[in-house]
Amino acid sequence: MADIHTHQFENGLVLVAEPVAGVRSLALSLLTPAGVTQEPADRNGVAPLLSEMICRGAGELDARAHCDALDTLGVSRGTNADSRHLRVSATMLADKLPDALPLLTDMVRQPMLDADALPPSRDLALQSLDALEDEPQSKVFVALRARHYPAPLDRSPYGTRADLEAMTLDDLRAFWQRACVPGGAVMGVAGHFDWNDLRDRVGQTLGQWSGSIESAAPAPDATGPRGYYNESAESAQVHIGVAYDAPPEPDETSILQRAATAVLAGGMSGRLFTEVREKRGLCYSVFATYSGQKDRGVMLAYAGTTVPRAQETLDVMTAELRRVHDGVEADEFNRAIVGMKSRLVMQGESTGARAGAIAMDQYLLGRPRTLDELAARVDSVTLDRLNDYLAANRPGPMTVVTVGPEALTPPQ
Repeated sequence: MADIHTHQFENGLVLVAEPVAGVRSLALSLLTPAGVTQEPADRNGVAPLLSEMICRGAGELDARAHCDALDTLGVSRGTNADSRHLRVSATMLADKLPDALPLLTDMVRQPMLDADALPPSRDLALQSLDALEDEPQSKVFVALRARHYPAPLDRSPYGTRADLEAMTLDDLRAFWQRACVPGGAVMGVAGHFDWNDLRDRVGQTLGQWSGSIESAAPAPDATGPRGYYNESAESAQVHIGVAYDAPPEPDETSILQRAATAVLAGGMSGRLFTEVREKRGLCYSVFATYSGQKDRGVMLAYAGTTVPRAQETLDVMTAELRRVHDGVEADEFNRAIVGMKSRLVMQGESTGARAGAIAMDQYLLGRPRTLDELAARVDSVTLDRLNDYLAANRPGPMTVVTVGPEALTPPQ
């Protein structure tokens, strides 16, 4: 596996790039610190709205001309805003980078932010918000975020209707100018490239970009209101979300939490699928996932079921989340580890996945990790080590959110 190249420019931007043998493509992932946590308290939704607006003209090109230029180059691209970042992602044939790079970086450096683009962009943002009513799983996780996390991590990635409707072009421009800056930004590149040429090209393209912003992260021990919350909905279905604290990604034990998650939800042989769905037929969907952030981590679980079976589903699901800490058997451990390694192999075959992964590593850890390093980390997990970790780190209080016609009795 080739080494990953790293370079920090004088303006603060960090470039990380991983060569991928045998490909002609190149993927790019640019993280700027213009995430939801940086939004003004009374403008929740400005980050996702900005992520839509920057696709509508940049530099000297209006929306149609900019879109046509990227399409002519065969560039597949997208933007999104999450808690910490506004991201521009793109994949292309490697020889198109010289022409594509200025077009892509203009989206964050000098978007047009034209007044005529605001109404349709706002309409799309409001439609995404309204669509949550038809996507109760997403609705549960938005509500779970609001209950489990402290401000500003508790903010909805969709914004609020009142704030979106009140948003002005001046609000967008002010947020862009303050938060779309190179200080704290990371560009991840994976695929076919010459490192010296790539580094120099990025430096020439973004050398005049300037600015920085302080992190809006809460204190590491800060929490949200947590507890239990039911959002009433007239439906024959009940959607259940559970969250509890886990180690942050930089912690050396995060790989053990990932292994435990693979035991719980690593496919159809995972405990949650087997115990909650297959043996008892309690729900039509159930899963768990671990999310490791820089300063905190969280275990998340979801189940979709019917009203008569909702209470038992919640009881059995939370019991399984706790029971895994009583110990893991050798056969399920082996299946979990094989699954983790398989996912690494598949990630390594996608330049887009690798560009995003090394950019996020740089943000979370201050350095990117190679696939060989990630594989060695998985190999370091033994059954005894996992069981020792699980016994010593049982779940604390669980935050539970349900969407359904009646409140349930939360776990003790």
